[in-house]
Amino acid sequence: MFDAKTTPSVFALPPGADFPKLLVEGLVERLAGRPPEAMARVTLYLNTSRMLRSVRQSFDAQGAGLLPRLRLITDLGRDPLADLPPAVPPLRRRLELAQLVSRLVEQQRDFAPGAAVFDLADSLARLMDEMQGEGVPPEVLEAPDFAENHAVHWERSLKFIRIVARYFADDAAPDSEARQRRIIEALIKRWLDTPSADPVIVAGSTGSRGATQLFLQAVARLPHGAVVLPGFDFDMPEFAWNSLLSGPYPAEDHPQYRFLPLMQTLNLKPADIGAWHASEPPDPARNRLVSLALRPAPVTDQWMAEGAGLGPLGAATEHLTLIEAPGERAEAIAIALCLRKAAEDGKRAALITPDRNLTRRVTAALDRWGILPDDSGGQPLAQTAPGRLLRHTAALFGRKLTSETLLILLKHPLTATGGADRGNHLRYTRELELKLRRKGPPFPTGEDIKAWAAASGEATRYTWAEWVAAVFFGIEADHEISISTYVETHLALISALAAGPDGTADASELWREEAGQLSLRMMEELHREAGHGGDMRPADYASLIATLLGTGSVRRAEVTHPLIAIWGTLEARVQGAELVILAGLNDGVWPATPAPDPWLSRQMRLKAGLLLPERQVGLSAHDFQQAAAAPEVILSRAIRDSESETVPSRWLARLTNLLQGLPDQDGPAALQSMRDRGHAWLQLGVAMEATERVAPATRPAPRPPVEARPRELPVTGIERLIRDPYAVYARTILRLKPLDPLRPMPDARLRGKVLHRLVETFIKMRPDGESQDSARERLLKLAETVLDDEIAWPSARRLWLARLARIADSFVAKEKSRQAAGTPFVMERTGSVSLQNVDFTLTARPDRIDLLDDGRVHIYDYKTGTPPSDKKQRAFDKQLILEAAMAERGGFTELGPREVAGTTYIHLGGDGDEKPGAMEEGLFDAEWDRLGQLITAYLKRETGYIARRAVFETRRAGDYDHLARFGEWQMSDPATPEDVG
Repeated sequence: MFDAKTTPSVFALPPGADFPKLLVEGLVERLAGRPPEAMARVTLYLNTSRMLRSVRQSFDAQGAGLLPRLRLITDLGRDPLADLPPAVPPLRRRLELAQLVSRLVEQQRDFAPGAAVFDLADSLARLMDEMQGEGVPPEVLEAPDFAENHAVHWERSLKFIRIVARYFADDAAPDSEARQRRIIEALIKRWLDTPSADPVIVAGSTGSRGATQLFLQAVARLPHGAVVLPGFDFDMPEFAWNSLLSGPYPAEDHPQYRFLPLMQTLNLKPADIGAWHASEPPDPARNRLVSLALRPAPVTDQWMAEGAGLGPLGAATEHLTLIEAPGERAEAIAIALCLRKAAEDGKRAALITPDRNLTRRVTAALDRWGILPDDSGGQPLAQTAPGRLLRHTAALFGRKLTSETLLILLKHPLTATGGADRGNHLRYTRELELKLRRKGPPFPTGEDIKAWAAASGEATRYTWAEWVAAVFFGIEADHEISISTYVETHLALISALAAGPDGTADASELWREEAGQLSLRMMEELHREAGHGGDMRPADYASLIATLLGTGSVRRAEVTHPLIAIWGTLEARVQGAELVILAGLNDGVWPATPAPDPWLSRQMRLKAGLLLPERQVGLSAHDFQQAAAAPEVILSRAIRDSESETVPSRWLARLTNLLQGLPDQDGPAALQSMRDRGHAWLQLGVAMEATERVAPATRPAPRPPVEARPRELPVTGIERLIRDPYAVYARTILRLKPLDPLRPMPDARLRGKVLHRLVETFIKMRPDGESQDSARERLLKLAETVLDDEIAWPSARRLWLARLARIADSFVAKEKSRQAAGTPFVMERTGSVSLQNVDFTLTARPDRIDLLDDGRVHIYDYKTGTPPSDKKQRAFDKQLILEAAMAERGGFTELGPREVAGTTYIHLGGDGDEKPGAMEEGLFDAEWDRLGQLITAYLKRETGYIARRAVFETRRAGDYDHLARFGEWQMSDPATPEDVG
């Protein structure tokens, strides 16, 4: 095939070429006129499985015939070789490295947080793979001057890297990358002695890894060997190639850099690279434009000199569109419209982007037209139903079960799918949720759930509760155990959860679909390799499961649209499309910001001969250059993301700057045409999203029938009636009560409830003649008991107990004075008084009323927050004033009508001060009359219940703001009365 070779054979195809198709056509042309078996003697090595499938399809399109031996370059590492054992499974190596990293973190707490153990282990594994692939032995790191002039952090990390030198020993079990290199080295040695008599071709690889680079060099030197490079820039002059190595650091971020080491090693110049196929790329003029735009930084001054040779740029950009969307949603909508138009026109189209959030938005937008794109990235395993269930259940180990976590797992779509009674399961779950929201506890136990079920008297409910108790409880121990024990317990837990109370795990949906099967294989592999991971704490196990799930993805089994695809950046070199959309072209997205290396600095990498962080940028740039050469291309970016204004991708910025700087070639006009075409798609998206403007809601003031209005309210409801009448309407008339949060917190309401119970118990149990020291000790002991009973959060218990201890002396001393003046007579008992001439009853449940020695009473109210001012009491917070008016009118049966000597707020916080309530001659009678006027007004049909009439803080959310549609109207808007009911 390559007769009379005197130099290595390296060929290439230009950017934009349909690589699989032209690769096959070029091979067929070279074997034309030879016997059919000549094709079967060819061994063709390809870089990815997708490339292999595409090449096979291209051979099928050629008609019946023998195929070459198709292999993947990565398959070399799996070939059998004497005296070389199989590669160590990657998971085993990462578990071993995680143990080493964990010990390092334990010894040096300032090196990294404990939660970063698995991330550090993964980065260390990647570094080892790179060292093995690039042929960099650990001895290189031992050089005396290797770490000089570096920070102490780098010196410490270098000492740790040296610990893993044993994995590089000749007798050590090889990693996959080390075995790949050894296999290639053995193959090269064999070829030196006995070159292959049959043709060997490597195609599609850029040689970005060291071992692959060795393989390309060896194949190119074979008498019947050749390398076919993808996306080679034939338009780039030699001086530009030379500039890639002219700076202090190699220009690894350039799209063509990866070809340069191969050419240098083979003593080839760019002109020596032959065209594998004579066909032209889809748009040669655009290729020249993009090539010039992406020139290495030292020669961008040639833009003006070489730009004149490009000719009029209108033709080069005729099939190039630039979408600069105002936001991420607008970008996704515009892209979806482009793809829909391509589907209607029967045009093969592909969206290429590394931004998975953008692909999900586009997929959602396409769903409105019933278009499901073929997404090569699939769905992350961690986001599938089995993946979510594995993550949630792994997080249960070593933690107290919260009501929120319990309900998340009970509501999971895979829970209780192994039996026939999932309907009852969902019903019981909903009812249990209402119970937990209303009455708690925030950390339910198995006994709590069984007690709730037993109270219903329903046998099937109790059986269900027993199943819940058996599944979820008993795994709270927080100590180190082996990974195998974790996995066994984890699988038993998740199987029982999926089976349900009356089913089996085998009959459930847990492991049925592809995501479930992949999850099960992952857990089984973890169980096999568990012995290499040692013991770990529950939080570490949950982190391990999340890390493992994050590495997998699942292709959906649905029937996708045959013409619409979503590809990752690698697919740009594998297959072509008539329309290619390059989206997410913002810096930090495409190209992504290189991940920081926690082990070696940039200078250390350069000294060791390892790849610089810019390598990944260069590979992304190569993918961009190839994709931008498709027949029709749309470049897309969002000007703003969810947080701030974005920076355009460096490649897009170079292209637009080049066009803008070539007015003699009509560059600015060409750029404006690109933007105009993109603006048309954006406008179409705006038109599609446009809706009829709906007038915002007005400030409500419903006027229900008089007979539906409340005839009884507590004194605390009077403040609500004054400040937010709409809340009284919703709560009392509509009978809508806010649902308690699923994740309860130790808030002010709970604190008030607990402290009220504490003080009430303390006063009732007070022995005669108790000293102040004894009283203080009794108060704090009682506080510990009450807090242990009522508060499930240890941190809140300690904090509240500390605050009580701070005010204990003051509270006990003042309590002694209070009881010297009178006797607590009414505590937390309800009283009521009916208004004269109005069908209305006012109720109250005062914290405490003391009967004084002179027959009068003193009313106290415990406040955990700041007591209200006198002005606020007179205007809104009328609780104590109205309780005093009720006491003078005999509202509390035990007391009868009594004169009120005073009212006082007892502050159970801060410094424990007392604050006298508003008290003046005739105040109680005057406020009682005002209450009558207020109630009389609200018992008239023309009086509406205005929303947020006089709230204390406008920024504070109310329980019924969503019902009143607050936000569509402002506090300054007038109310709109409306008869209802």
